[in-house]
Amino acid sequence: MTLQAPFVLASASERRQRLLRNTGIRFEVCPSYVNEQVEPGMSPEDMVQVLALRKARHVAMQYPDALTLGADTVVVLAGDMLGKPDSPAEAERMLGRLSGVTHSVYTGIALLHPPSNRTVRASERTDVTFHTLSTAEITNYVASGSPLDKAGAYGIQDNHGPFFVQRIDGDYYNVVGLPLHRFYRILNEHFPDLLAGNYGA
Repeated sequence: MTLQAPFVLASASERRQRLLRNTGIRFEVCPSYVNEQVEPGMSPEDMVQVLALRKARHVAMQYPDALTLGADTVVVLAGDMLGKPDSPAEAERMLGRLSGVTHSVYTGIALLHPPSNRTVRASERTDVTFHTLSTAEITNYVASGSPLDKAGAYGIQDNHGPFFVQRIDGDYYNVVGLPLHRFYRILNEHFPDLLAGNYGA
């Protein structure tokens, strides 16, 4: 896919960068280190959209001629939002809670194009069910260090996470961190003039 405008990813996530590279889109990376505090009681859908938009706006100020993409992901279990664990012990607690049950992964995305004054945001939900994890599985996974930089303390795409997932209902790429289908539909519906080639709907 080719865009007829500079494109910037407002994220340091290697997973999101890898997904975008696989689409063939050329882009620059400019991480957005913004305040991620939100109003108490905000729904997961609203929270990830608000944070994605906040990140995109922060970076768009540095790239006023570009299309900027911001994203944010959270894992939700029984009404509790699970972000990145602060420590190995917290990662173990999170994985223990996810063991044998179904949780939801929400990713919010925001696309900003200052030259045309267009801003679009959306969210995607995917439900993920884990098999019952043994203490050894949790301990060994946390010892690998992989869970410590991931919402919910796991990565469905890494070297252990896939083995824990018994079932998935929704967009797999959303769990990785970027709902590519939703991203593609937004480009087609709201930014068709920026698409080159035969990708327009």
